[in-house]
Amino acid sequence: MRAFARMLRMVVFDSMAFFTYTGVMRQSLLFTKTRKEAPKDEVSRNAELLIRAGYIHKEMAGVYSYLPLGLRVLKKIEEIIRQEMNAIGGQELGLPALQEKGVWQKTDRWDDAKVDNWFKTKLKNDTELGLGFTHEEPITALMRDYVSSYRDLPFSVYQFQTKFRNELRAKSGIFRSREFLMKDLYSFSRTEDELNSFYESVIEAYRKIFARVGLGEKTFLTLASGGSFGTPFSKACLNPS
Repeated sequence: MRAFARMLRMVVFDSMAFFTYTGVMRQSLLFTKTRKEAPKDEVSRNAELLIRAGYIHKEMAGVYSYLPLGLRVLKKIEEIIRQEMNAIGGQELGLPALQEKGVWQKTDRWDDAKVDNWFKTKLKNDTELGLGFTHEEPITALMRDYVSSYRDLPFSVYQFQTKFRNELRAKSGIFRSREFLMKDLYSFSRTEDELNSFYESVIEAYRKIFARVGLGEKTFLTLASGGSFGTPFSKACLNPS
């Protein structure tokens, strides 16, 4: 969700009021206030503007808290994405952030030389764990208990979940942070043709998402590196403005 910072500025609020889970609260009652200046150590323009407007609060480099206005926008974007994922048959679930070492060793992605942005920790019994930067391996391991035949396919699952990436330099505000909310979708298909067909439906779903937040005409599908995800190339939605 790298386009989130731009979406955050695009979603419109209702006049001078915003809604909470328990009712209506006026902006004049917000504990947050606008600021003339952003923190001196903030170098990202998107974060500077959002901090000054009272949408987010910087905790440390690459880590931000979402304040009431920012959280409201985040929830609106999340709901738009949820609706479009459900429309293509996605089933929402929630996976843990704590990752078992052995699951990732099987695909050779526990090695820091292969994936250099792990956050790793240990339990009190010295069992090593990781904080999830993605969930391909855990979701595949989970599905071994639920898929026993090709008749169980195809289907797709998705989640909104906090991810952790140990970025060497976190200087892009909420575009590229060390802790962030990500929607990740995983599909399970019987054939390559079935997979490709679903992939095209996902691309169309993303086009609808960007259109609904007012970025449709400014967003372009481009070829990108596959990075640590096991493929030479991937596709990314970019907004050049």
